[in-house]
Amino acid sequence: MNPSIVVDVLYRCRDNLQMGQRLIDLVASKNPGFKHSSLSLSASIHILTRSRMVSDAQALILRMVRKSGVSRVEVVDSLVSTYQGCGSNPFVFDLLIRTYVQARKLREAVEAFRVLKSRGICVPLNACNSLLGGLVKVEWVDLAWEVYGDVVGFGLELNVYTLNIMVNALCKNRKIEDAKLYISEMEEKGIFPDIVTYNTLINAYCCEGLLEEAFDLKNSMSTKGLQSCLSTYNAIVNGLCKNGKYGKAKEVLNEMLQIGMSPDCTTYNPLLVECCRKDNLSDAQGIFDEMLHRGLVPDLVSYSSIIGLFSRNGHLDRALSYFKSFKRVGLVPDNVIYTVLIGGFCKYGMMSEALKMRDEMVDQGCLMDIVTYNTILNGLCKGRMLSDADRLFNEMLERGIYPDFCTFTTLIHGYSKHRNMNKALSLFSSMLQSNIKPDVVTYNTLIDGFCKEGDMEKADELWGDMISKRIFPNHITYSILINGFCSQCRVSEAFKLWDEMVGKGIEPNIVTCNTVIKGYCGSGDVAKAYEFLKKMTSKGVVPDIISYNSVIHGFIKLDNMDKALYLVHKMENQGILPDVVTYNVILEGFCREGRMQEANLVYKKMIEQGVNPDRSTFISLINGHVSQDNMKEAFRVHDEMLQRGFVPDDKF
Repeated sequence: MNPSIVVDVLYRCRDNLQMGQRLIDLVASKNPGFKHSSLSLSASIHILTRSRMVSDAQALILRMVRKSGVSRVEVVDSLVSTYQGCGSNPFVFDLLIRTYVQARKLREAVEAFRVLKSRGICVPLNACNSLLGGLVKVEWVDLAWEVYGDVVGFGLELNVYTLNIMVNALCKNRKIEDAKLYISEMEEKGIFPDIVTYNTLINAYCCEGLLEEAFDLKNSMSTKGLQSCLSTYNAIVNGLCKNGKYGKAKEVLNEMLQIGMSPDCTTYNPLLVECCRKDNLSDAQGIFDEMLHRGLVPDLVSYSSIIGLFSRNGHLDRALSYFKSFKRVGLVPDNVIYTVLIGGFCKYGMMSEALKMRDEMVDQGCLMDIVTYNTILNGLCKGRMLSDADRLFNEMLERGIYPDFCTFTTLIHGYSKHRNMNKALSLFSSMLQSNIKPDVVTYNTLIDGFCKEGDMEKADELWGDMISKRIFPNHITYSILINGFCSQCRVSEAFKLWDEMVGKGIEPNIVTCNTVIKGYCGSGDVAKAYEFLKKMTSKGVVPDIISYNSVIHGFIKLDNMDKALYLVHKMENQGILPDVVTYNVILEGFCREGRMQEANLVYKKMIEQGVNPDRSTFISLINGHVSQDNMKEAFRVHDEMLQRGFVPDDKF
């Protein structure tokens, strides 16, 4: 037995298909190691196709197209050369193209299609539509139009399926007007749009935010003898939700219910996703419950959304309850669901629970990806669990998962925040060696860490390195460095940076301005701080409570109580209410000067305004009374302090 004999016998069986099938079965069962040629496979495919044994024929087509070293030309030519001998029919070429498409071998399908065309063989329209649909699905739209031109060139009579595929192609490329023009051209040829065509256009309008046009098209369907279906309404609901029209989407849902249409998960999911995006817990809960009430089984999208919502907002018990329900209905959690839950635990500092969830995830066979690792690393860094973060980072590297920008930035921020600048710099070097480009946030983090360490030289060096890489500082960078210089009483250098920032057109914000005020006050130049406070408004920055408190405190340190009180009144006139810091600063000033009557009035006003005193309030009052030898009043304040739950140091 050899391939040539198989071909010869199958030719002889062209009028006895049952005998041909027996030979094919015999070769497969008695000769499992038999090596078919392209011709023997082709002859077998023809016989099986004629016998309507489509799945068996497809299995042999797959075997042939996957055969090592066999080109598309050889596949087509072997089928063509055995066609007459087996008395075959054109369906075999339909099957060939559709098998390529179903196997997701779209480029090979196009090549085979073109070889068939070059051999003068007209591929059946069903196969052409399958190829066109496959190309559009993977968004190879330009290639789809080339194949479409070939199909038209064959002179094939197109149908509504062809129309819908090409309308979808135009809509994917956001060419809605071209799609409408194409539909008109097809109507002239006697091919009319159906409900699928209209749904495709409606969905395209919704994706573009053209909601009025979508509604107009929906309403015009009845004039064409078409009735809106579930897909029509789902496209409208989805479009409304994506364009922030949640209320209108709810109205459309109600309309569906009123006309007796049964919404499905695809209807409810956009509404649920929009509620979750807005952190609207009650509405999201209501929609989810309505889905259950209507007998729908929420899917992966539904559960992912609701679990994410409750996790983000700290309702982790409810998130876990939904997670258990998710598993009860037979859905299998993936790494996305697990990462969402882990992220919730990390956000609220529940690291032991986060790590338990990580362990369950791994036990269930879900692989941790870079997102999961980054989520846990962020939680560990926020929780000051830097040794654990370091171990997890090493585990990540050992498992061949390469750190990304987020990984490095998270760790650099964690170590910088906790004053381990050597480790932060080491990670920064690794980041550069990995060809991951830092951004302004990365540099801001490092510069801030060194400023807080008082190492202005290193901060300045990083500033220079940042600019050399054409990463330009923003207002936050300037604020950090200005604050660093001010903290070191290097006010002149701070103001050089201020002038540079303003000169570059970078608008200062309230944080930067407050940093400058702090710098002036720290260097004892309160008058300049006051002048700067007055100029802030002209620069479009409205002073806040911190701005005023800094200058008030500055005047009090200079024993200028009148100026300090003037600023308090000015602040109140501008609608900025004094806080506990303001009152404490004024109290301390009066107490230090022994003006206890005024101090008591300030304390009384503080209570009347609903501002709760803190430990510093009572310490100032006690020390003030002691300095005036009024021990009775000092002990009275001491007792009040104890009643409010504050522990004094008893050093008075």
